[in-house]
Amino acid sequence: MTFRLADPEGRYAAVRLCSDLPLTDRERSFEREGEDWLLEIDRPAILRLEYHLEVTDADGVSQTGPDPGNPLRAPGAFGEKSVLLLPGYEPPAWLDTPVVEGVSRDFAVRGRGLGAHVHGRIWSPAADGPLPLLVAHDGPEYDKLAFLTRYAGAMIAAGTLPPFHVALLAPGPRDEWYSASALYARALYVDVVPGLREAVAVGGPVVGMGASLGGLAMLVTQRRAPGTFGALFLQSGSFFMPRFDAHESGFSRYARIVRVVRRILRVQEHSAPVPVQLTCGAAEENVLNNRVMARALAEQGYDARLDEVPDLHNYTAWRDAFDPHLTRLLARMFT
Repeated sequence: MTFRLADPEGRYAAVRLCSDLPLTDRERSFEREGEDWLLEIDRPAILRLEYHLEVTDADGVSQTGPDPGNPLRAPGAFGEKSVLLLPGYEPPAWLDTPVVEGVSRDFAVRGRGLGAHVHGRIWSPAADGPLPLLVAHDGPEYDKLAFLTRYAGAMIAAGTLPPFHVALLAPGPRDEWYSASALYARALYVDVVPGLREAVAVGGPVVGMGASLGGLAMLVTQRRAPGTFGALFLQSGSFFMPRFDAHESGFSRYARIVRVVRRILRVQEHSAPVPVQLTCGAAEENVLNNRVMARALAEQGYDARLDEVPDLHNYTAWRDAFDPHLTRLLARMFT
C-alpha cells in the first residue's frame, strides 16, 4: 500500500499516517521524495482503510485531518476520515434494496442506581402482533453510521428475516456505563429491557448487540442476569487483557474491565449459555482478545462463533458484517 502527499512548497517537516493499524512511529512515518512525501507499508488483511494524516510544519506545529489528495471519505463517531478501498471490497447489497416501512418512537426509563434515564428510540415495522426484539447499545450511532434500521427493513422486505423491533439505546456517559459497570448492567436487566417490553409488544426472544465497549456491556449483563437476552451479537468487543491491551491502561476504567474479563475467563462453565456471534476486524488490536473470549465462551458451553472481517475498528466495518453474520443469528432466533 502506497500513500503520497504532494508538498511542492516544502511546508511540512514530517508527515505520519494515523489509523487503527498497529504500526510503530517509524512504520507510519512518510519519507521525503522530491516534492512529495511517500509511505509504503505491507498490505494488512483488510479491504478498507480509514485514516487521517498528521502533518508537522517547520515550527513543530502538528495538525491531523483527512488526506487532501484523496476525495473518498467515511463518516465516523469522531468525524470524517479518508478511506482507501482496496480491490475486492464491495459494500453490502442490502444498502440498495427495498425496505419495509417502519415507525419510530422515543423511549426513556430511569435506571435505578444510575441517577439518570436511559434514552433511546424504538423502530418497528408495520406488522401485527408481538414481535421479537433486537436491543442495540450505541443505537443512534449504529443507525446513523451503520444504517441498522435500514438493514432490518431490507431483511424484512426480502423475507430473509421475519418482522422484529429494534431498540436503539443511546450511550449516555458511555465510558462509565459500558465499561463493565455492575450498576449499568443491573439497570439494563431490571429497568430497561422490562421497560422496552412495556413500550412495545414483544413476543419471542430478545437479542442484545453492541460494538467495542457496548459489546462488553452486553456480555456482562448476560452473565449477571441469564434470561435477559436469548442471544448476543458482539462486534469488536473491548475485552481488555493486559497481555494484549496494556496500551489501554490510561483508560479510566481499564482496571475494572480487566478484572471483570478475567473473572469471565476463569469460569469453567456457565449455567445459562446462549448463542453468541462475534465479529472483529482481522487487523485490529481487539482481534487478539476477541479470539480468547470466543474460545473461552465456547468452552463454557456457549454456542460462540467469531468471524474476522477484512477491516478495522469502525462503524462501516460493523455495518458490513451485519449480513451474513447478524442475519444468521437473527434467523436462528426469530424463526
